[in-house]
Amino acid sequence: MASTPSLTLLLALLLPLIPLAVAAPEKHLVTHLPGFDSALPSKHYAGYITVDESNGRRLFYYLVLSERDPAIDPVVLWLSGGPGCSSFDGFVYENGPFNFERGSTPGGLPKLQLNPYSWSKVSSMMYLDSPAGVGSYSLNKSDYKTGDLKTAADAHIFLLKWFELYPEFQLNPFYISGESYAGIYIPTLADEVVKGIQMALKPRINLKGYLIGNGATDADYDLNSFVPFAHGMGLISTDLFEDVSAACHGTFWGKVNDVCQENIDRVRWELKDLNTYNILAPCYHHPEVQETAFVNSSLPSSFRKLGETERPFPVRKRMAGLSWPLGLPVSSGHVTLWPELGGKSLPCTSDELATIWLDDEDVRAAIHAKPKSLIGSWELNTARIDYIHDTGSMVEYHKKFTAMGYRVLIYSGDHDLCIPFTGTEAWVRSLGYRVVDSWRPWHFGGQVAGYTQGYDHNLTFLTIKGSGHTVPEYKPKESLAFYTHWLFGEKI
Repeated sequence: MASTPSLTLLLALLLPLIPLAVAAPEKHLVTHLPGFDSALPSKHYAGYITVDESNGRRLFYYLVLSERDPAIDPVVLWLSGGPGCSSFDGFVYENGPFNFERGSTPGGLPKLQLNPYSWSKVSSMMYLDSPAGVGSYSLNKSDYKTGDLKTAADAHIFLLKWFELYPEFQLNPFYISGESYAGIYIPTLADEVVKGIQMALKPRINLKGYLIGNGATDADYDLNSFVPFAHGMGLISTDLFEDVSAACHGTFWGKVNDVCQENIDRVRWELKDLNTYNILAPCYHHPEVQETAFVNSSLPSSFRKLGETERPFPVRKRMAGLSWPLGLPVSSGHVTLWPELGGKSLPCTSDELATIWLDDEDVRAAIHAKPKSLIGSWELNTARIDYIHDTGSMVEYHKKFTAMGYRVLIYSGDHDLCIPFTGTEAWVRSLGYRVVDSWRPWHFGGQVAGYTQGYDHNLTFLTIKGSGHTVPEYKPKESLAFYTHWLFGEKI
C-alpha cells in the first residue's frame, strides 16, 4: 500500500498557518434554486473552501442537511469518480434531493421536483467537487496536473476547514461515500483522515466508515473480470470464452501476447454495441436513430424496460462508444488508468440537463459559484485535468481500515460491464475474513433486490439486481433502502 506520512506530517505543521474560512455558514446558505418553486425540504449550503492560499486552489461543496434530524444524523460526503466527474453527477442524477425534468422550451432551464428517494431523507449529504479543475478551480492552472495523493491531501484539508466552519457537526457520525473512481478517492482520503486522527489534528473528524459503489480498486481484479462476466451474462459464446481463456491465461488487459490480443479484440467486437455502464439499458450512439430502432425491436417490452432507471423523469441517456475499448490501458503521465474511468477519454454520457442547469448564471449565483466568465463552463465530465494514478491497489487500504474497526460497505450494480461485480466480489473475498452472514438474497417490496454477504471486521458486500454502474440512478428505491439499513447498523 502506498504510504503518505509526509503529506500528513506536512499538513500537521502547516495547518495552523493556513487561514480558516472566515465566512459564517449562513453566508453559504442557499435560499432558493432556479427551477424549483417550493420551499427547500431542508437547509442547503454551498460555496468554496480554500485548500491552498498561495495558488488560490478552492474546492466547491454543496451541503443538503438531513430532512429528518440534522443535529444527530450522520454527515456523509459524496465523491463521484472519473477522474474528472463532478460530484453534481450524484446530486443531479442519483441520490440528490431533486429529480430534474426537461424545461418547457428546448434548451430551457430544467424543472426540479423533489426526489422521494434522496439520501438526505436520513443523512446530511455533502457533494464535493474534487480535485481542483472538476467544478472546483485554481488560479494556478498547473494545479490541474494532479493525482491520487494530492487529491486526497486536498480533500483532507477541505474537511478540516469545513468542520471548523460547521462545528455543530463535529460530533455527528461521518462517512465517506461515492462510486466508480471514487473507489480510489475514498480509501486514500480515509488514509489521510485516519492519520490525522492519530496525530490529534483538530478538529477531530468523527470518521465511522465508508461505502463504495462499483468502485475501481485493483487493476488486476477489475480489468480481468470483464471476460468472465461477459461469458456469465451470455454476451459471448462459450467457444469464444474458451479461446480467449486459453490464449490469455486469465490476464485480459495490459501487455499480452498477440494471440491473446486478437481474442480480446474479438470479445470487444462482440460487446461494442452494449451500454458499458448497464448491459440492460439502451445504447444511444445516435439518439434519433437508435431510439427508433429500439422501439421497433422484437424484444418483449418487459425486457426493454429492464435496465431503465426507475426515476420518474428520463433525465439522462447513457451512451457507450467513446470510452471503449475495454481492457486496454489508457496512460496519463506514466501510470496506467482504468480505461473507462480516466485519462483523456470522457465517460460516455449525455448530461444535457445538468449542464444547462449548472451553466445558468442565476443558478450559479444561487449556489454561490463563480460565473462562467471567471472559471468556465461547469462540465459534468471534464478533460481539463491531467491525472496520474499514483497509489496502486486499494486492497491493502481496505484491509487496514476494516482491521481497525471502521465500517465498510462495498456494493455493486450487477449489470455493470465497466467494473463488473465479479471482480469486486473476488477482491473482497481475497481479504480472507470469516463469513458471518452467509450469501443470501436481500429484499425490497417483497421482491429479491440483490444478494449480500457479511464478513468479520464490519465488512459487507452487496449486489443490486438489475442495476448498472450508478446504483442510485438505476435503482433509487432499493438504494435508499440498503443505504438506510446499513447506515444505522440494521440488517439489510
